[in-house]
Amino acid sequence: MPVSWIDALKRRWLRLSVLCALLLALPIGCAQLEQKERELVFRVESGTASWYGGLPAGVEEMQLNSNDFLAGQNIHAWWWPANRKDAPALLYLHGSRWNLTGQLFRIEQLHELGFSVLAIDYRGFGESLGDLPSERSVNQDARIAWQRLEQLQPTPGKRYIYGHSLGGAVAVDLAEEISQNAETQGHLPAAGGLIIESTFTNLADVAASIAHTSLPIRWILSQKFDSLAKIDKVRLPLLIVHGSNDQYVPPRFSEELFEAAHEPKQLLMVEGGTHNNSMRLGYSQYRRALDKLLGEMPTQASRGD
Repeated sequence: MPVSWIDALKRRWLRLSVLCALLLALPIGCAQLEQKERELVFRVESGTASWYGGLPAGVEEMQLNSNDFLAGQNIHAWWWPANRKDAPALLYLHGSRWNLTGQLFRIEQLHELGFSVLAIDYRGFGESLGDLPSERSVNQDARIAWQRLEQLQPTPGKRYIYGHSLGGAVAVDLAEEISQNAETQGHLPAAGGLIIESTFTNLADVAASIAHTSLPIRWILSQKFDSLAKIDKVRLPLLIVHGSNDQYVPPRFSEELFEAAHEPKQLLMVEGGTHNNSMRLGYSQYRRALDKLLGEMPTQASRGD
């Protein structure tokens, strides 16, 4: 079963602290510190996850590209259509460390719940070629994948965004942009809803929680992933899921996001759930929450709400 990127951050926090001290004491360039920070945050595992047993029948592999990519860069994706041709389609955004081969168990569960799923590896993960990921690059990759989902599912109200752990922050960033575009242009959002699971308010809050410190870590980090600053600008039906026994990301972060978000919104706290098993453990609750989400069509965007 996958281990969270938060676990890696916890084990290596001392190293990051030392680097920060060196930054204050020695003439180390900011670029060097940012590089090390990105290594610690994303902690990309190469190769195939040990529990991966191969692609299920019906999954199509895709390569997504952009004119903004450097030579040789690409986004590797899986497209797994549901049996129903009119099924809702979902963009799956994973967290740190594990590439798509480590995500298949959760993608299978979402497909079983009735979604067509487009899942991507950010550049630098798995078969997606590129440099070490950054907050900017993974957010850009999500936008490129969303453009592909718009082609695969042409009905806006049947498109959904899903993000797990760090991917939840990427999902919130995408949902904010979709919502703001709709508000500016005065039309319905291009998505039917947002689902975020086992995620956090921002990276600094997680780091402070792990380090048990009140020091202003947010001023040190270059990778912000600040969902709390964005969630109130999201104008999509929202489902937030968290396991009550998540040892890596405290459930209170999802509660804080829920409080800051607009209606319609749901918070599903899965009793006994951990960072990775809430969908399996709370399957019936999850299905009911999704049924409600799917029935909540976005309303016309309004200014000044």
